[in-house]
Amino acid sequence: MTWLGQTWTGLADLVLPGTCAGCGAGGPGALCANCTRLLRGLRAHPVRPTPAPPGLPGCVALGGYEGALREVLLAYKERGRHTLARTLGDLLASAVAAGVRLAGPPAGTPLLLVPVPDTAAAARDRYGDHMLRLARRAAVRLNAAGWPAGLATPLSARPRADSAHLDRAGRADAAAGAFAPRTRELARMAEVAARGAVVVALDDILTTGATLAAVAGRLRASGVPVPLAVVLAATRRRAGSRTPSG
Repeated sequence: MTWLGQTWTGLADLVLPGTCAGCGAGGPGALCANCTRLLRGLRAHPVRPTPAPPGLPGCVALGGYEGALREVLLAYKERGRHTLARTLGDLLASAVAAGVRLAGPPAGTPLLLVPVPDTAAAARDRYGDHMLRLARRAAVRLNAAGWPAGLATPLSARPRADSAHLDRAGRADAAAGAFAPRTRELARMAEVAARGAVVVALDDILTTGATLAAVAGRLRASGVPVPLAVVLAATRRRAGSRTPSG
């Protein structure tokens, strides 16, 4: 979809009756009442791929990559329905808060959110970095709830091919060289983390964990610990299935 088509889709979501991104039911708004209720009813929980790649932080997911959550993520990420960023950002904020509570730091501990970056090509196709957009919304919601949260972008994504067709080993190899450090941002992060801030890596979907392990490894190599990763959805892998990146 071109940027013009994506822009029109976003505008249409605002001004025209359409279909629910979760179930396809007709009616006004991006989500029907039933899908809204289903998404709000999700509760973040620990997840772990098997086997987990070395260096993968503790992971928390809002839900499984299925049903309404899967459809809403696809609509937002691949079909240009950018108005869903508000809903998904709010859900991400709730998952981060739940994940930090499970990890142990007390309420009010400063958080530093690090979204997995899109490649330049993906950001162009999606009319902006989709995880950065969600992380910004999540930071706003966390701060409004009294949980101080900042945002950091210490890595840039190198060009790479779609990993959906790769096996677990192939994903790990692709992820290992996928990110380039931004030295000044990493130095600033190391100072903030040394003062007690908890760094939380963010992604939309967890599959093998290779992407989050690579991000965490890059940060740790620069003196930035990453105790927690939070995702919106975690896949259930099946033999022969095509799975999203992550």
